Amino acid sequence: MAEPRREGSLARAVRAATKIESNEIQATVLSFLFVFLLMAAYFILRPVRDSLSSDWTDEQLSWLWTSTFFLSIIAVSVYGAVISRLRLRVIVPSVYAFFAATFVAFYAAGNALGENDLVNRAYYVWLSVFSLYHLSVFWTFMSGLYNREQAKRLFAIIAMGASAGAIVGPAIPTFFADDIGTLNLLLIAAMLLLVPIPIIFRLEKLRISDLGNTDPQTNLAGEQKLSTNPFSGFKTFVSNPYLLAIGLFILLYVVMNTFIYFELRKMMGDFDRDVRTQIWGGIDLAVNSIAFVTALFATGRLATRFGMSTTLAIIPALMVGGWLVVALSPVLAVMAGLHVYAAELVIRSYQVFPAGDFPFGRDLSAWGVGRISSAFSLAFMLAAPFVITSVLYNLTLGVINRAMPQLMVAFVGAPVITLGGIFLLFLCAPFMLAVWTEAMIAFLQNPMGPTR
Repeated sequence: MAEPRREGSLARAVRAATKIESNEIQATVLSFLFVFLLMAAYFILRPVRDSLSSDWTDEQLSWLWTSTFFLSIIAVSVYGAVISRLRLRVIVPSVYAFFAATFVAFYAAGNALGENDLVNRAYYVWLSVFSLYHLSVFWTFMSGLYNREQAKRLFAIIAMGASAGAIVGPAIPTFFADDIGTLNLLLIAAMLLLVPIPIIFRLEKLRISDLGNTDPQTNLAGEQKLSTNPFSGFKTFVSNPYLLAIGLFILLYVVMNTFIYFELRKMMGDFDRDVRTQIWGGIDLAVNSIAFVTALFATGRLATRFGMSTTLAIIPALMVGGWLVVALSPVLAVMAGLHVYAAELVIRSYQVFPAGDFPFGRDLSAWGVGRISSAFSLAFMLAAPFVITSVLYNLTLGVINRAMPQLMVAFVGAPVITLGGIFLLFLCAPFMLAVWTEAMIAFLQNPMGPTR
């Protein structure tokens, strides 16, 4: 009979600090390293993908996103059918080996063909498909590795590996993309995706020897049989109001991020591919670092003091507050280069109004009236879609109220006009910003010129 394993001083210290049992240390460390490598690889690849977007028009990028949508549906359906028939010990290493091989293929194609637009577009779509798998497959594997009690204690620690990888990963393209080249980043990420494969096999052995989960019914994955229908998850989503609410929030979040993404890529069009990769990597590094610090020091305290429901409700409010700060700050003006034109205006003002010379009152008043008239004309033109929509809305509301006086149309119509206004702002904001920026730059370049 084998003697029980003796617990060393290091193991006792780890157990006291993290609630990790001595027999769980190796599995937890390997799981931490596993998700760290996955996230690092993904955030090395993502800046490369985003740097490509500046080479295409909005229409071309929209078609790529549409292609990604349909390809993702096919990929998820195939994965759902495969996972119901094969063991996770076969699926998990095969998935990561397959994606690593594809990124090596993109690296080889880039070296052989150079700047090939077809290869770049294929990579853009393919990485979006990869983003569906790299974490979902990992957590599926984790749910089959640990039982419920172990998962409650260890999953939060393991998830910190994802946060660490999300910080280290974008740091590599941020600091080294210009030196090693954007294309070589694909090879580095592919190598990182291959490292977890031996870790997977080691964890499978530890599941029995160290974790003691020999019975498949003791782990999370074994508590219910996976459905053979690839669309069963969609059925569950549609029938659950909580999931629908979460899906609506994610939809609005993605719509907002899409607008920001399109604006950012336009601003990076003047830079070369390596510099764009560095900039996108820097953005990911900053965002992930802030998210990690917030989750470490703020989220737990908020959840403890106010409860999970209130904490979740605070997230949209914080997002709105952040965008208000951006809107009220000079960030957008600086990105548009208005500060440069303003400095030029100050310098040229001495030519327009030489020292000691004063303009005639008649000319100055005519100029002021013309500029004020031009400003009001521009404001009404920008507000025209909202004014027209508001008039049509009120006319419709009046007709409905006349036909059904007993209906409280104001209570029904208020949410409609609010949502409609937000949606209209989403559609018109790019054009409104472009027209306003053009008018402002024209004024700063020639303030005494003809009014528009």
